[in-house]
Amino acid sequence: MDILGWSLVVVLFLVGMAGAVYPVLPGALAIYGAFFVYGFFFGWSEFGFWFWTIQTIVVIVITVADYAVGALGVKKFGGGRASVWGSTIGLIVGPFVIPAFGLLIGPFLGAVLGELLVGTKPLPAMKAGVGALVGLFTSTVAKFVLQAAMIVVFVVWII
Repeated sequence: MDILGWSLVVVLFLVGMAGAVYPVLPGALAIYGAFFVYGFFFGWSEFGFWFWTIQTIVVIVITVADYAVGALGVKKFGGGRASVWGSTIGLIVGPFVIPAFGLLIGPFLGAVLGELLVGTKPLPAMKAGVGALVGLFTSTVAKFVLQAAMIVVFVVWII
């Protein structure tokens, strides 16, 4: 049973870290779920109020920052609401339409098309697309670091 429990925890950690890069995967929630799996298999005694408080705050920060950082990148480069929506749609749809490069092309094209649809000229629309990529990269790095920190806190806590 120990092998099964640890296998599930590790798989959820891996899925969570992959979710930092690939938005369709649950990311921080998979890592958070690994803590529950550990509790069910090995007991809850290691966890306490501070563990759950720290981890819950990190999950909330990741969730809020994920959307806010992407939108901020678009807005910093002159994009509006249409490019924020377009980049979000492109981020979700892109990897399915263009499997190898859709994660990069989708948000860029989505932001550009969103701006063009509301009448923005091509050059400012392209700037909004660049902003979508900057926001995506910034958000990805932040998620990766915070999710890795969640795993480190877990490991330190249970040792």
